[in-house]
Parts: sequence; structure tokens; C-alpha cells
Amino acid sequence: ATVSSGWYSSGLVWGTPEKRFVYGRDKMLLMQIEVEYRDGTKETLVTDGSWEMAGNQVRISTIYDGETVDHNYVATWTPAKVHEVGYDNLVSTVGKLVTKKKVFKPVKVITTPKGEKVLDFGQNLVGWEKAVLRGHKGDTVVISHAEVLDGEGNFYTTNLRSAKALSTYVLSGEGSEVFEPRFTFYGFRYIRVEGLEGELNPEDFEAMAISTADITGKFHCSDPMINQLQSNIEWSFRDNFVDIPTDCPQRDERLGWTGDAQVFFTTAAFLDRGVGPFFQKWLADLAADQRADGKVPRTIPDAFPDTDDMGWATGWADAATIIPWNHYLRYGDRTLLEKQYASMALWLNYMVGRSKDNGWIWNNEKLHFADWLAFHKTDMHYVAQCFFANTADILVKTARELGKTEDEKYFKEVYDNVVEAFRNKYINAEGRLTEDTQTAYVLALKFDLFRDRKQSVKACYHLTKLIKANDYHISTGFLGTPYICEVLTKYGYTPLAYTLLLQKTCPSWLYPITKGATTIWERWDSMQEDGTIIKGMNSFNHYSYGAIGTWLYEWALGIKPTSAGYKTFDIQPHIGGGMTEMEGSTETPYGKIYVKWTAKDDKLLTLYVDVPENTTARIVLSPRQVLEVGSGPYSFKTE
Repeated sequence: ATVSSGWYSSGLVWGTPEKRFVYGRDKMLLMQIEVEYRDGTKETLVTDGSWEMAGNQVRISTIYDGETVDHNYVATWTPAKVHEVGYDNLVSTVGKLVTKKKVFKPVKVITTPKGEKVLDFGQNLVGWEKAVLRGHKGDTVVISHAEVLDGEGNFYTTNLRSAKALSTYVLSGEGSEVFEPRFTFYGFRYIRVEGLEGELNPEDFEAMAISTADITGKFHCSDPMINQLQSNIEWSFRDNFVDIPTDCPQRDERLGWTGDAQVFFTTAAFLDRGVGPFFQKWLADLAADQRADGKVPRTIPDAFPDTDDMGWATGWADAATIIPWNHYLRYGDRTLLEKQYASMALWLNYMVGRSKDNGWIWNNEKLHFADWLAFHKTDMHYVAQCFFANTADILVKTARELGKTEDEKYFKEVYDNVVEAFRNKYINAEGRLTEDTQTAYVLALKFDLFRDRKQSVKACYHLTKLIKANDYHISTGFLGTPYICEVLTKYGYTPLAYTLLLQKTCPSWLYPITKGATTIWERWDSMQEDGTIIKGMNSFNHYSYGAIGTWLYEWALGIKPTSAGYKTFDIQPHIGGGMTEMEGSTETPYGKIYVKWTAKDDKLLTLYVDVPENTTARIVLSPRQVLEVGSGPYSFKTE
């Protein structure tokens, strides 16, 4: 058995090398194999004191820095050390395994202005390269990884920060040698090859894309740039769902940030039915790492166990409640709600314990990330109060679903107090918010925090004015972006939602595509118009803004569950943006829902729907044409 550092004993996060070993240092193997022979006899093979250990040709391998493989290394065997750790904390996994999903060949061989030898695989991906190398004994070939080239066309690794992300191969000199990392992964589109004589032969290289995720949902429309946006969403989903939902796959981070996961969950569920068990595992990790007082760490698994600041930010820690509830809506699995209920209630009660003045959230600036990376900042305490109310509302619905009547009454009282505190502080006498940003209005409308429908309608109208004043550009960050098009469509501004979707200048979803992006960027402006790249925290593969995928499926295409697990659902397309057709499907516990519509001049012409067995769909062709149908295929024409 070949073992290496993996997540457990790789240096993670930031700081001095000593502080970066979050979990441990020792590499260990625990194995039990039950063997049944053809003659019916059985044998159990286990790790014990009879084993021997040695170094191996994988000389160094860590998550951030990469892998060194020496084909000249000869092992020296010694008796293995036995470490007694006990078996009480062994838990079987419920998620899918990380596997190779696709193999890419180089699409271009590049010599950069600096003279670097570079291969372009055409897609920003997560995985590693496979290389066939030839040379002399002891020759060392170093392969570096990058997501982008800089404005001058040179290999760019500044955004990796301290992560080296290097494959180092030491040749034996025995003809063609195949090298492929085994214990690390990289986020890259380009590789730079150093130490190899002569020109690069693209036939000697491949890129292996890995993921836990599989794309089971489909989406396609008449606009090529939206199709590219969908591809970018899918690839950032694949690339960052590698056993845990990582924020980014390339720099010295790659952590399970809770806020990123909660904003993208519903889009992920549309894309891959398999994220159900994936998140069952991750939510079990969340409950395991949650503090006794209810605090939810900023990353799961917790990579900052000794840090007590910025670890329990609303909008991030609310992954403890938002994901279980949305998981129930998508999969109809009450058992997950039951398993997570204690964790959900614990997080809400932590907020209650820290609140004051009849439900007003705590006043500590260190505890909030607010609307992360927004162009227009929204007060962090405002954002916190919105998510406080949303989590209280989720606990009311969860307690009701699980038949916990007394808990439901208590959570309803908490919810009423929090919403009233919000209204008293943030809504003025004219019904306007004291926070005048797109995100402020989006969150209040999404979480239904206004006093009545009339006030909400006025608020959404003001949101449209903010968008127009911003020259029809989005200005929201991680927490506001997932809901802005939904809110606009819900209140009758579908054309404006499409205007935001189709905007091509920064900030917008399509601007990165104009710069050649094949994945979702962390920042709206990760790369400037002139090719200048923002230094510091900057990932070109970060799925959070890909949460627009939920609107594409639920509102534009029109598939929306109305009861848990899609037992009942609506089909109500929202036409716009000059689209002439749109089609897509998503896998549900009952089977596949498929929808295709055609349009002309932003008016519906035809609609085709496949309704799975044992479900009921409400099909809305117009406000005056609403039909309720059972399973089967349906085709409609309208005037």
C-alpha cells in the first residue's frame, strides 16, 4: 500500500509552517481485507506488527505544493510502527468517490514572451497532468500549473499565493517514462514545462479532470453565451466538488467554506442528483465540528479549530439550516432533517443567546463577512439580521414538518421578534430601507421581511431604479447575487432580469466569458479590460456566482418544486432576452423532469413537458391558462 500526506498531514491554511498542520503529521494505514478463496476457505488480512514500511518513489506530496516523483528511488524496508488509536470514531462514508471524469489533450503549444514552454488544455479544470518523458538518468522535469496567462501572455501564478503547485519528476533514463501524480491535485488550464530538452510534443501530455460530481441535469438555449455560462457553472461545480465543496481548487486555501456551499446548493442539486449523499456527508461533518454553544466554523471540515474570530458569520454559518431545508425540498428526505435538526436548532439558539433588544442581532464586527466581494457594500449587521430571520423561518417550517409542536411555537416567537426588530430598525415611515443597496432590497424581498405586499412591490420598484442607476449592472456579492434575478422575476420584472443576465460589461456574468473564461470567477473583475489581473485573493475557478443557475432552471426554464422531492411542481417558463428556445432537465427522486419551450418576440409559442410517474405538475402557460396534469408527455401551442 502506498500512502502519502493527503488532507490530514498536508500544511493547510496560512501562517508559519508549524501552525499549518491543522490535523496531524504522521502518515498511517488502517486496513482490513476479507478474502474468500475458491475452495471456500477465508482469511482476514489486517495491518499489524508483521508489516514493514519504507519510503517510496513519491518522495513529497502535499495538497498545496504538489508532488515529487523519483524513478531512481530504491526502498529500504524496516518494521512498521503500530499506533493504537482505537476504532470508536470510524464512520463509513455516504458520499460518492472522487474519480477521473474526462481526459483533455493540449489544444495549443505556446512559447510565451518570456520564452516559457507552455501547453494550453483549453479548459480550466481540476486534476493533474499525465506526462510521457524521455531523458537521462537524474534529469529533473518541473511542471507548473496556472489558470490564466497575464496581459502580456506570460504564465501567471501570483494568485496561487504560497501554494507551489508543482509536479517534479526525476527520470531514470530508461526510455519513455510515464509520470502521473497520485496524492495531490491542481487547478489549471495551462502547464509550464521546465527541464525537458527540445520542443514540447503535445502528444506526450494529457490532463485528467477529477471530481465527486456528475452532471445529470441538462440546460441549453438559443444564446451561445448563456450556453457558455452554463458550461462555466458546470465546470466550477465539478472542479470544486472534490469530496468537499471547496471554495477554490488552486491556491493555498481549497477549503469547505460554508457560505459558498449554501448559496450554490440548489444549483448543484439541479446539476447533479448525486449531491444529495454528497451533502449528507458534509452536513454530518458540520454537525461534528459545530461547537457545543452552537457556533458553526467558517469552513467544514474546520481548518481553524484554534481561532475564535470570524468563525460564526451569518450567511456562512447559516449553511447549518439553509442546506438541510433545501435538501429536503429537492430530495424529500425527512431523515436528513431529523439528523440535522439538533444542529439547526443549536445554531439558531446561539444567535438568540447573542441577540438583544427583542431580537436584534449581536453587534460585533468580527463576526460577519456581509455581502462578500460586492461592488456596493451593505452593512454587515443588516445582512446578519436578514439571515437571522431566514434561519428562524426555516426552523419554524422544519419543526412543523417533524411534528415538534412546542418547538414550532418557540421558533415562531423568535421569528416574529427578529422580523419586527428588522422592520423597526431598517424600514422607514415611507416603506423604504435605510440601507440603499441592491443586496439590501434583494435580501429583504427574498426573505419576505416587508410589512405587506404593497410595501414589497414598492421596494422592488426601488430595486429596479438602483439597477438602472448602476447602468443596468449587478452590484451584489456572494449573498445577494443568487436571489436578484429571482426577486425581479417574482415581482414582474423579467425583462430586467434578462438584461442583467445578458450584460457583457463588468460587473456581469458574461463579462468573464468575453475574456475567455471557461469557469466562474471569484471576483466580478478578477481580470481587468486591459488584461491586468487583481493581485491577492483572486481565483478564476470559484462557483459562488454560478448560483445564477438556479434562476435559469427555476424561472427561465420554469421548473420549480411545490412540495418536497418534486412530488408536485410547477412548470412556468419566463420568456425574455430575445431567446427563441430553451430546454433542460433535472433528475428528481421520481425521475427526470424535461422542459422545452420556443418563443418569438419574447412570447411563448410552444411548450413540451415530460412529467415523471407518481407526480403532479401545474403548467402555467399564462395567468389565464393554468392546467394540472399527471405523469406523461405534454405538448402545447399558444398564440
